[in-house]
Amino acid sequence: METKGENTGRPTDPARFFTSKTGSNEQIPGCCSIDFTVAVVLPAGGSGERTGLSTPKQFCTFLSRPLISYTIQAFERVAWIENIVIVVAKDSLDLMVNIVQQFSHKKVKVVPGGSTRHRSIFNGLQAFQGRGEGSALKKPKVVIIHDAVRPFVEEDFLLKIAIAAKEQGASGAIRPLVSTVIATTSEGYLDHSLERAKYRASEMPQGFLYDIIYQAYVQCSEADFEFGTECLHLVLQYCGTNARLVEGPPTLWKVTYKRDLFAAESIIKETLSQTACVVTGVCEESTRLACALQKTLRAQDMHVDVISTSLRSSGTFISKDWNFIHVTVKSTCLTDLGELVKTFKESDHAVLYPVVLILVHLDVLEQSSTSERMAALGGIRDLATEAKRINILLYGILLNHIKDAEQWEEAVEHLSQITTALIKDRNPALTGQLLWV
Repeated sequence: METKGENTGRPTDPARFFTSKTGSNEQIPGCCSIDFTVAVVLPAGGSGERTGLSTPKQFCTFLSRPLISYTIQAFERVAWIENIVIVVAKDSLDLMVNIVQQFSHKKVKVVPGGSTRHRSIFNGLQAFQGRGEGSALKKPKVVIIHDAVRPFVEEDFLLKIAIAAKEQGASGAIRPLVSTVIATTSEGYLDHSLERAKYRASEMPQGFLYDIIYQAYVQCSEADFEFGTECLHLVLQYCGTNARLVEGPPTLWKVTYKRDLFAAESIIKETLSQTACVVTGVCEESTRLACALQKTLRAQDMHVDVISTSLRSSGTFISKDWNFIHVTVKSTCLTDLGELVKTFKESDHAVLYPVVLILVHLDVLEQSSTSERMAALGGIRDLATEAKRINILLYGILLNHIKDAEQWEEAVEHLSQITTALIKDRNPALTGQLLWV
């Protein structure tokens, strides 16, 4: 299965926060210097036994997406990578194809894997030779091999790996050892320990001139296919190519255990929660609240923009955020909120990540009762149910208008805390609830 084309309508990728400051549009230095073709092979045929889960870890989901989709996106957002080959177990082919289609991944070809890691990688490389299912992809100058369960690889490091592979023939990521390595006797006693400073952990990604890694696999033995794990060793043994080793960032870590899935989800939530957009009407009360909310949220290190409803109709404001706070005093606020949900749906903005949409209704009618206030927003649960189907998490907050300056400041601070918690937790169980400040 293969998809092509660019998806220029996508919102900004949260992964940018690993390589640039929030809100920055600066390009990574050197990206434009790539003058050779680069492709990626992602072996994803493992069973993930160490997670203790029945589902292979690459298909485990958090924030409504499987882990492998995040890894694909990490490469998909790199403009100079032309093709991404995903190698999965034969019984997972249909599942992988559905994932590619559901999340509109581009430049992707799915091929069946083999019985071992090396056999699967070789199957992925053969996709560029016209072997296996479907037509051949364009043979790249450099191919990057990466684990499907390392979703946080950074573009600037991929650039280093690709250039080193082009110049040297092979390159690989390394990291300092965390623990001391020891050898044991057959009886289970300490034999000796290694001097940790002299050794490094071999990590992914690894890069190769395509012709070199392909020829290494053509020549390698059945024992290599069956028991080997290190691609860098194959090109050294069969092609005489000694890889250049590049020390990588801490974000290269691999999802291995169940707890790693929770850590990955936490990282994604943290990056998603760094920006927000406050949508407000033109009346004095809502504008005042929006500006006060912007100030308190910025004090919590969140980048917050305020726009008026006059700009909302264009839909262009949704291009960079996954968190929106709709401040209103209108009794018809649910109608406006419904239009906002429709805008998200039409733009496919929530395909990759759940969008948080918080309605903050400022009640300026001093004589209205609590039952009247709640009734005015009684339809929020139904709207939230509809929104959740398209990955939008809708929450409601009812705030009384307070004339006393000190009490007003306390209320805004409380509102800010609730808003921050909803954005960071992204708890689908709370959608449709109407909180009262």
